[in-house]
Amino acid sequence: MDIDRLVRALAAPDTRRDAADALAGLGAAAVPPVLRELTDEDSPVEWSTSAMLLRRLGAAAFDAVVRCLAVAGAPEVRRRLAWTLAGYGTALLDRYVAALSHPAAIVREKAAIGVQYCGADGFPAVPALLSLLDDEDADVASRAGFVLAQFGPRVIPVMRRIRAEGPGRQRAGALAVLASVGGEAALSERDRAAVERLIRVKLTGDRPRAPETCWLHWIAVPTGDQAGVMAELGLSRPRRVTFALGNDVVDADSHERDLRRVFVTPELDGWTFVIGSWCDPADDERRADVARLCVALSERYGRAQAYSFSEQDDASGWLVAEGGTVLRHWWTADGDDVPDEDADRARGVIGDPLPCEVARRAAIEAENAGEPEDIEGEWSWALREMAPEVAAAMGLSPLDITEDTPVRGTGVVALTPRGGGGEAFLGAYRI
Repeated sequence: MDIDRLVRALAAPDTRRDAADALAGLGAAAVPPVLRELTDEDSPVEWSTSAMLLRRLGAAAFDAVVRCLAVAGAPEVRRRLAWTLAGYGTALLDRYVAALSHPAAIVREKAAIGVQYCGADGFPAVPALLSLLDDEDADVASRAGFVLAQFGPRVIPVMRRIRAEGPGRQRAGALAVLASVGGEAALSERDRAAVERLIRVKLTGDRPRAPETCWLHWIAVPTGDQAGVMAELGLSRPRRVTFALGNDVVDADSHERDLRRVFVTPELDGWTFVIGSWCDPADDERRADVARLCVALSERYGRAQAYSFSEQDDASGWLVAEGGTVLRHWWTADGDDVPDEDADRARGVIGDPLPCEVARRAAIEAENAGEPEDIEGEWSWALREMAPEVAAAMGLSPLDITEDTPVRGTGVVALTPRGGGGEAFLGAYRI
């Protein structure tokens, strides 16, 4: 049978399936030509077709894919080979275990991903993954820890043994795995005390820093009364944190939309920020409660504001309350059309546009004076990214915080009413 003819047939939609079936039946003989197509960026065969076929070829192709990945230079070729290697499944777990000790870091990392995709069936790979916790390549070490954590409570005894007995070079990675699996409850008393000491040491030189996350939600109050703000919001069990730790918690929770924790900053240039998904004034579930809380805060402190901002431009919102009254509450959500008065009323938007909104609209109209049809589209996109601009105009945006921002006090991570009797720290974070 003409293998080259079958490979060429992979490029045509009407012959692709039959050709793939025929090549899969040839076993090892089909590996070199199919691998050649996968690594040729100019090949007429879709790379995913070649990759899936190499996966079908199983053990016959695994080692060849590893060899190619170890020496691949072009980023696109590495990406294709890495994707192929990760998908062989539990049937080739022993090959993944062997690849975890490969000299090439990229092979070790992608083999760990292959174990990850095996799910619970990948547990026999734990001893090999442990040896990577202190890998010289940071990406490999990080991936090994991530995969070990996916096995859940089953790895806790192993990690505790490493923490107690070594090897010493694996202790830091084992601590991160324990924190990821079970939070503070998974740590020994000694480890919990060590973490607290490290936080105290880091706090002595801690400086403000802006949060770095794709989705940011916050309440801003013009006061340094951190304890009073927390009491008004019903927050509990505060734990002192550095800015790096507080911001890391916010980032992790924003991706999971976790409503159980918030980061409460120290006083920053006269403002206290409560940051976390629980503070979102644009979310259907949280909107009314956030408005109620801001009204209560504004009665006590004169003003209170809440904001929602997404770097993905998929949602935005702001709420401004003064003296117990909501002056402005505006939000958009993914899929919203260009807002108009009728749409605002239908959504329940409150209040007249703020001066900064009026000024931004006027600037867009001036910029598009000759093309009025573009004004509404530009305005719609502007509204989706305006939350930090509104916050800055109304006081201070957390995104404008720098290490030079005046600071008084210490930040805390606290539980919201949704957090109940849970833990403030559940996961592994930077300190």
